[in-house]
Amino acid sequence: MNRDELEHLIRASGAITNQYEFVIVGSQSILGPIPYPEPEFKMSAEADIYPRYAPDLADQIDGSIGEGSAFHLNYGFYAQGVGPETAVLPEGWEGRLHKVQNGNTDNRIGWCLDVADLFMSKAVAARSKDQLFCRALLKYGHVQLQQVLNLVPCMPLADDERTRLALRIRRWAKHLG
Repeated sequence: MNRDELEHLIRASGAITNQYEFVIVGSQSILGPIPYPEPEFKMSAEADIYPRYAPDLADQIDGSIGEGSAFHLNYGFYAQGVGPETAVLPEGWEGRLHKVQNGNTDNRIGWCLDVADLFMSKAVAARSKDQLFCRALLKYGHVQLQQVLNLVPCMPLADDERTRLALRIRRWAKHLG
């Protein structure tokens, strides 16, 4: 997915839900702070999105422009309607959101995660694809090791989970070579 496609999904989500603001939480939220990232970051055909002030309407997005929909078949990309609970994010993340708003979004707003917050969300999920994504963020300098380690205490996790998270991040950074 590229930035134009994300903007199309914001516009379509607005038309479907009659909402004005949306939050994008998955990997494609990188397209907010980094509109033209390296190819590794654009491999997904989906954007995880929900209406900021009416997250219960996410099902409408999923049903209309989600995976397997006519929209998906026609354009080759889609929106996955999710909820705010989908991503585990550090305290204060909402104050670091990046705004995507222009004519291509029909002037609706897509709020994308800051890259460090996106990293932390992916580091908590820790699936194989998340590890690759996080390591690429470190490799390309989109996040710095100390920057993300400073966010570990802000994560809504138990102390032992935070300890494991910090160790995981350090291990990923050590094995970048």
